[in-house]
Amino acid sequence: MPTLDRSTGASAFNGLAGALKALALEAGVLIDALLSPRKIIEEVEEMRALQTRADRIEATDPQRAAVLRWHASRIGLR
Repeated sequence: MPTLDRSTGASAFNGLAGALKALALEAGVLIDALLSPRKIIEEVEEMRALQTRADRIEATDPQRAAVLRWHASRIGLR
């Protein structure tokens, strides 16, 4: 049973370490966003332009509209 206790403790520690690492990465992204609001505004404007173009062509070319929307959804993830 002691082996099981050790492996469970190690697993819990690895989970905590992973959570803290994810928290640190998210905090870094937040700080970058706060320090460069112009970049965020430009990304939002680009996404809006893609969405507007997709809305305009939806009736005539639904596949292209879907592609434009997909690209718009990926902008903030770069």
